[in-house]
Amino acid sequence: MNGIDSTTLIKAASAIGAGLAMIAGIGPGIGEGYAAGKAVEAVARQPESQGTVTKTLLIGCALAETTGIYGLFIGLALLFFNPLL
Repeated sequence: MNGIDSTTLIKAASAIGAGLAMIAGIGPGIGEGYAAGKAVEAVARQPESQGTVTKTLLIGCALAETTGIYGLFIGLALLFFNPLL
């Protein structure tokens, strides 16, 4: 029978899964760009609130970036931490 052996199937599935995990980087990029744009608008309207807006923006962007970092870690784990290969 001309089938695919299990090691090749696992490698292929891991590569596809890692590629799909990298899609997780799109969300934080869009979200952080949108948040930064709104922060600029807020500071332009009320310059005296710059400190508060900046602090809130940095905390929000840090929280949003964790999603992309989790996706990166999962992608790397699928590629390099597979005990069967």
